[in-house]
Amino acid sequence: MDEHDRDDDGVATFQQHRTMLLGVAYRLLGSFADAEDVVQESWLRWSTADRNTIQAPNRFLMTVVTRLAIDRMRLAYRHRETHVGPWLPEPVRTDDGEPLGPAETAAQRETLSLAVLRLLQRLSVPERAVFVLREAFDLPFEEIGEILGLGEAHARQLYRRGRNHISGGRDRFTVDPGKHRDLVERFLVAARTGQRDVLEGLLAQDVTFWNDSGGKVSAALRPVFGAERVSRLVIGTIAKNGAVDFRMVELNGQHGLLIRLGSRWQACSFEVSDGLITGVQWMANPDKLEQVTSTDF
Repeated sequence: MDEHDRDDDGVATFQQHRTMLLGVAYRLLGSFADAEDVVQESWLRWSTADRNTIQAPNRFLMTVVTRLAIDRMRLAYRHRETHVGPWLPEPVRTDDGEPLGPAETAAQRETLSLAVLRLLQRLSVPERAVFVLREAFDLPFEEIGEILGLGEAHARQLYRRGRNHISGGRDRFTVDPGKHRDLVERFLVAARTGQRDVLEGLLAQDVTFWNDSGGKVSAALRPVFGAERVSRLVIGTIAKNGAVDFRMVELNGQHGLLIRLGSRWQACSFEVSDGLITGVQWMANPDKLEQVTSTDF
């Protein structure tokens, strides 16, 4: 095989694994933009590697992406200490296919949800890496240990610790998509028409509202708790804007909303349990909305 054919094969192999690599990086970082940067850097590593010595390209690429993402995670955790207000993961539109695979199993879809990506911030960097590689990609602990430079027993311990931190008493199950969509549609109607009592009835009494503005727009600087306070905040936020528009979209594999307040689009995702909305994640940070507003806008 001449050099040109080898290069063509290298490009084809990388493209074959690109969605998987983006899925690894995004789940670890919670940022689509950073994940794309990591995948691009992994391409540079792949393109200059001696591929004749690489027996399993998928494992080589996953190792490279995971370690690059870990380096970014450590930096991000330090930078996040100065983040203004709550930090939320960057939402991603998944209406037209799955850009962040895999998402075939319930566990894989759950690791893609914005709720779990937010909860992953509770974990240490090694715990998060082990949890993602195990839950989303079902890798054996021996292989996870090799990717992270850990022993198999240590990887198992980190996984158990991370899983316990993530669960924290919350049920782990996939809400029926139809019921989830119904709640989002009813939330949309109540918010659009200003029916605060109706909106409050859709919310669990201990509902939590998170608003990530990054300090770029006016927003709540702390989580808001309770159905009455959250419904009042949502209705009040919308009422302040004369020009308002709503669009039902799929965010990270679940039904959510894009809401235009004046000239700004914002994204809203929901956590649902027992027929009620238990969490509202409102993304107002313009730096984290480029991907969700880049299509059909």
